[in-house]
Amino acid sequence: MKLTVVGCSGSFPSTESACSSYLLEADGFRLLIDMGNGALGELQRHCGLYDLDAVLLSHLHADHCIDLCGYFVVRYYRPDGGRCAPMPVYGPAGTERRLTAAHADLPTDDAMSEVFDFRTLAPGTFTVGPFTIRTEQVSHPVEAYGFRIEHGGRSLTYSGDTGVCEALDTLAEGTDFFLCEASFTHGKEDIPDLHLNGREAGEHAARARAGRLVLTHIPPWTDPGINLRDAQEVFNGPVEVAKAGAVYEI
Repeated sequence: MKLTVVGCSGSFPSTESACSSYLLEADGFRLLIDMGNGALGELQRHCGLYDLDAVLLSHLHADHCIDLCGYFVVRYYRPDGGRCAPMPVYGPAGTERRLTAAHADLPTDDAMSEVFDFRTLAPGTFTVGPFTIRTEQVSHPVEAYGFRIEHGGRSLTYSGDTGVCEALDTLAEGTDFFLCEASFTHGKEDIPDLHLNGREAGEHAARARAGRLVLTHIPPWTDPGINLRDAQEVFNGPVEVAKAGAVYEI
């Protein structure tokens, strides 16, 4: 699997990165995980506008899904070749309704579903193209999911947005690559069931015996160096901070 970090800023874009969005490729299939603020522009650095095969949304906060409104325009008003066929979009219940409300003033009430084939997530396992995806609901104020994605004997676990929870340990158990949010700073913010700090991300990786930890979803007001240090104190494996444009072979 090839993973490209399209965007990794938490809550709102930074001067260096769009919000959460990750392009996962295998066997010619392109799966986009989340599509937050600014991601659509950055995505065009890595693949064509019409080259995606499916989108997977962890939850419906704007920094993870809002650029699908712009992508609707791309697919609905395509100037060459006509309107695109519906592409699978996996998300929590109400994804179509949320995006329709955010976009507003659509040509018809069901215009979104003319170019997106909305499919509702639930805990369990399913396949998308060559990928086997396991989903578990994680701890966040809205319905939110973490993902374990497997292909060719390798695994990627993505936390989405979450506080400390057993579901994330389950998903990440023995994973080769752990893409884990670290929004908060240890000793500064202490809000349960919202986000992780660097130390907590490292503790999750250690409990899961992950092969590699990459910290992501770090907001512009959080010092990534502190989170990196805190994660390294509790996890002995390789740790780094995600950067826009980074590419990983898993």
